[in-house]
Amino acid sequence: MSLTGNRENRKGGRNRGNEKNGENGENRENAEAGRDGTPPEEHFVLKSLLGVWALAVCSPEETAAVEAHLPGCPACAEEARQLRDAVGLMRREETLDPDPLLRSRVLDECLRNRPADLPLPRWAAPYDAETARLDALLRDMGDAEWNTPVRLRWATGERTLTLCGVLAHLGSVDGLVATALGLDDPLGPGAPRTMGDRTEAAVERCRAHGPPFVRNKWRTQTRNIVRTAALRASDDGLWVDFTEFRRSLADALVGRAFACWIHAEDIATAVDYPYEPPAPEHLARMVDLTARRLPEAIAARRRAGLAAPPRRLTAAGAPGRTLHLEVEGRGGGDWYIPLDSPAALAGPEHTVAHLALEDTEFCRLAAGHVPPREAAAGHEGDREAIRDTLEAVAALSRM
Repeated sequence: MSLTGNRENRKGGRNRGNEKNGENGENRENAEAGRDGTPPEEHFVLKSLLGVWALAVCSPEETAAVEAHLPGCPACAEEARQLRDAVGLMRREETLDPDPLLRSRVLDECLRNRPADLPLPRWAAPYDAETARLDALLRDMGDAEWNTPVRLRWATGERTLTLCGVLAHLGSVDGLVATALGLDDPLGPGAPRTMGDRTEAAVERCRAHGPPFVRNKWRTQTRNIVRTAALRASDDGLWVDFTEFRRSLADALVGRAFACWIHAEDIATAVDYPYEPPAPEHLARMVDLTARRLPEAIAARRRAGLAAPPRRLTAAGAPGRTLHLEVEGRGGGDWYIPLDSPAALAGPEHTVAHLALEDTEFCRLAAGHVPPREAAAGHEGDREAIRDTLEAVAALSRM
């Protein structure tokens, strides 16, 4: 007998064996298919749906049929479990909290389809967004959380208030914007004008009322401010007197949006709740306001003996020593800060130092939440100028 013949015989034997094994396998499949009383044809259809079922893309009828079949078919149940596990590895976990930009996207889409009868000025948008975000955070608060101590920090110190106390503080300072717009003062006629005294009066008043009253009073005032600002359409040279300083209406609302974001973060930290930074276009306005305030802040610290004296006298409008401030991130940009006089001309050709910070780090430094020596900053050049600038940023925080 030839080797070829032997090979053919062996091959034929294997084929016959495979056919037999196939029959046995089919018999086993049929046995499994019939274990829960499901006809073989229906079993194979349901088995073929396990992949799309694991991806949650079956029709409702198919989903119901598969899930009714699984308890009575161990083989399909095991395969379904493995497929679900595999799908889980392909998908990253996502937070259940809504995207902080969701509100803006929904409003933008609505306005594309139907323009607002009363458009909101761009300079009022950060205040509108940040007060709405804080209001949404407050909506999730339980009764016990309203009594949670909230730690507020400034460069000059810190204070602990209840959640109602934080709203009272925000509302009392926002009240100065309200009165500039012709609205009623939330503290009533004859209320103090300095921010510290207003906070004390507001905190004392909130003790006599429950959280729903305090939240509603704060919320109503923020909506009235936004509505009145929209009616104006421009700031028209209107200034808001905060006693310690004055701001244009546009800058005042950006500053109040900044304060609302920072204190909302304080609240979220106290109750262990995630809270995202503002939308990039709103964060950019906060960063710009802070950077524009730096020349005066450096000069004020110098007058108080807290910063190095100017290296040379510089006439108003004349070029002088400059610090290049680079704020990184989607809310950032580049600013050239005069070091020797706020009225000096600052520019790249006179740069003696370069300071770089990330946008939210820069804002938290300006809010007094990050000490200057701990700020994550890149720098090169004149160390004295860098130190004075970092400390001037932190000095912008105030109660």
